[in-house]
Amino acid sequence: MKTIKGPALFLAQFAGDAPPFNSWGAITRWAADCGYVGVQVPSWDARLFDLEKAASSKDYCDEFAGVAAEAGLAITELSTHLQGQLVAVHPAYDTAFDGFAASAVRGNPQARQAWAVEQVKMALTASRNLGLSAHATFSGALAWPYLYPWPQRPAGLVEAAFDELAKRWRPILDHAEDQGIDVCYEIHPGEDLHDGVTFEMFLDRVGNHARANMLYDPSHYVLQALDYLDNIDIYRDRIRMFHVKDAELNPTGRQGVYGGYQSWANRAGRFRSPGDGQVDFGAIFSKLTQYGFDGWAVVEWECALKHPEDGAREGAEFVRAHIIRVTEKAFDDFAGSGTDHAANARMLGIGG
Repeated sequence: MKTIKGPALFLAQFAGDAPPFNSWGAITRWAADCGYVGVQVPSWDARLFDLEKAASSKDYCDEFAGVAAEAGLAITELSTHLQGQLVAVHPAYDTAFDGFAASAVRGNPQARQAWAVEQVKMALTASRNLGLSAHATFSGALAWPYLYPWPQRPAGLVEAAFDELAKRWRPILDHAEDQGIDVCYEIHPGEDLHDGVTFEMFLDRVGNHARANMLYDPSHYVLQALDYLDNIDIYRDRIRMFHVKDAELNPTGRQGVYGGYQSWANRAGRFRSPGDGQVDFGAIFSKLTQYGFDGWAVVEWECALKHPEDGAREGAEFVRAHIIRVTEKAFDDFAGSGTDHAANARMLGIGG
């Protein structure tokens, strides 16, 4: 068993144009003041991070990490959620996702995809330069518009989508292997990898690639009515990253999992700050500790009700209270009688 590291905070939801959220030095000091000891970095946000420079300059990475260290923080992982999304985009979402890309490739799906692949590869190289071991991303989606089979899906449609998804990601995973970095796909509705079955479909197509792993976020499982504790039992060897995010699903006679196109505050399923929803984090921390998860517990603040700064401060306290410092001895060691092979044989009625 190992003690989970943390608390850490994903900065994507906090970066902004106003101080202290508009510069790396200021936001790290703010995060430390909230009680965090680590931060997960959105690689696309130029206000905080220069991805191209990080991929090409170890000196830049050392300086970047040094600023965080001055505030008492470690960098836990880099994220390419936005760029990873663009590795595979169904045409129905071209306009919606174009804003994630550099202006030079917008309106050109092929150029946008090539840009996204290069971005993820640069982030993996930058992760190596920062001395990290895991990287957070999305898989993107080609089959998602066909999730609910009406009209009936043509035979082979889903298989073709996953074949193509694997084809696009395999070179990235091979680059991850070269860099010594695990690619952790956030299992998330809207992505083709949105549950255990779809993750396995992908894993099979990339030859059970050692670098294809999971970012475990129980909030997305609550909103799918999926057993998030059993998920840990099944995929414990592939879970390499952990987002601490809460959620609740309260179906009514009017709406359920799909939410009736309502705003987040008015959906039956909605995200909440840690401790305010239905996720049993005590059981999650226990299982992850039991299975030897040695990564970070990273708060991802997404709440339909609470102010983000309150959620951030409460989240640090919440994680700290849930981290289990693993024991170095058994609770019943006081009653141990040592090892005596002859006595063991007598107790079992065996031996000469």
